[in-house]
Order: sequence, then C-alpha cells, then structure tokens
Amino acid sequence: MTASSAAQHRFTLADWDRKASVRSKPDCFELPADLDRQLLTQDWFPPAFLPYLAHPLIQGLGRATQQRLAANHLVYFLDYTTLLEHKIVNRAVETLVHGDLAMAVPRPMRTAALQLYTDEGYHALFSDTLAAQIAHWYGIDNRHRVPQRIRHLLALVQRTAPQQVPLAWFFIGFVSETIIAKELLAITRDSLIPCVYHMLREHLEDEARHSRYFCEVFGYTWEALAAARQPAAADLLLAIIQVFAQIDGQWLHESFASAGIDPATRTQVIEPLLQPQAWAQRARANATTTLATMKKYGFFEPAYNRQLFVDAGLIDG
Repeated sequence: MTASSAAQHRFTLADWDRKASVRSKPDCFELPADLDRQLLTQDWFPPAFLPYLAHPLIQGLGRATQQRLAANHLVYFLDYTTLLEHKIVNRAVETLVHGDLAMAVPRPMRTAALQLYTDEGYHALFSDTLAAQIAHWYGIDNRHRVPQRIRHLLALVQRTAPQQVPLAWFFIGFVSETIIAKELLAITRDSLIPCVYHMLREHLEDEARHSRYFCEVFGYTWEALAAARQPAAADLLLAIIQVFAQIDGQWLHESFASAGIDPATRTQVIEPLLQPQAWAQRARANATTTLATMKKYGFFEPAYNRQLFVDAGLIDG
C-alpha cells in the first residue's frame, strides 16, 4: 500500500460491506445434532483460554468434568461478551460518533465507528444465541449475575472525575478491543465444536479490524490530549488494563462446585490464579498489543507514565 492510499484508508474499517460478519457470513451457531459424539474428541473452549484445566488435580478428574468446566466458562465468556459489546465497547464507540472527546473527529473515523457499533451488536446477538443453547444443554442457571470485570469497569467509570469520563470510556474500548483480538488468536479449527469455532473465528476476523482501528484512534487521541491531562489519563489506562487482567474468583468457585469438585481442590487450583504476581503477569501478557501501541505513540516518553507502568510490572524499567 502506498503512502497516499494508506492515508486514504486511515481510520476506516476497509471493505466493511464485504468483510464484516454481520454483512457477509451466514448464521451457523446452532448446536449440532450429534453433539454427544463430538464432545468425545472436541472441546467447548480453547484450552489456552483455560490454563486451570492443565492443573494435575483437574486432569485427574477425567474428560467429562473438564468438558463441564469448559462449557461453564464458555457460557460465562459469551454472556460477558454480550454485556461487554453493548454496555462497554459500544459506549466507547459513542464517544467518537457523538464528539464526546472534545476533539475533531474526521469523517472516516466517525463512519468506521458506526460500522464497528453495528458489528458489536451482532457479536452480542450471536454470543447470546449460543450461550442460551449451551446453558440449556447443561442446565446452567447462574447466568443472572453481572460478570466481575463488567462490574469493575462500570465502577471505574463511576468514580472517574466527570471531565475525564468520555476519555475513560474510550480507553476502555481501546484496551478491550486490543486485548480480545489477541485472546481470540488462541482458537484452532481442529479441536473445537464446529459451531463454537465458527462463532469465535468470525468474532476474531471482525476484532482484528477493530483492534487496528482503535490503535489508530488511540494515537490520534493521545496526540490531541493536552499535556496537563496526560498524567490522569495514564492513571486511567493502568487501572483499566489491570481490570482486564482480573479473574472472577467467586464465579470460578461456583463453576467448579457445579462440576462436583470438592472445596479443598477448588481452593488449591483457583487461589494461585488470584495472587498479585499472577495478576500482573496476566496483565502484561494480555496487553502486549495495547502496550506496543501506547509505546508507538509516545505514551511512555514522559517519566511519570513510564515509572507508573514499571512499578505495576507491565513494562521493564
């Protein structure tokens, strides 16, 4: 791509009418009639998403228990995705569509934001559709509680100074879209139930474009942000990245209990995941694209910003 054509496509979701799942992909998210047979050899969820399945105590419980844990986690992830797309990401996109960030929004950026908003609504729809089927299959009935990450993100916005709230929403969208695209790369065709694979694959294809868009808009936003506002903005970004690295320990205990796992085993497997060091390691690993984008646009050049993230263990000193 030449420099002129690259400039022409800046802040766009290229070929959205042809490539977006909501525009170009058929609906194929029904559970298969031979699901029992497929579950003998295929998984509900990419094992890379669920490192606790590799724990020797869980490995010793057999495939049926592991599949139930994976199904629980998939339903939780899909319900979380439905809420994330509607309550979080699309709210972040609205800051661009409606000029809430008090900066000039180029027309291509606004158009792409509306396209992205449409994509996220479709992701919420197919996530909810598939989650309902799997929950019915297993009799999962604890879907009413809002996932911890959603609750903590909403609480973060509520305690943010009013003048910073639009920026907080945008940053949450930026972190979310750059993290989820990386997470979805863990999927593989061979090991997953086909309808789950197709859903995750279509989500990944859209999110890869969304990630590139949010990275570009982050650079534009950061350059437009007054220097006096940047330290508070850095605090916001760190807090958001840390929320995205949290694990919902209460829900995990409930998931393990529903699979018949005894309290001692639950504690032994889950509690190490909740320790501060594990949390920092997850934050750093999950946010590689996020942090690389921040570095690209000079975020770490101010000493305050750099030291903040060094102290949090997210970058090297």
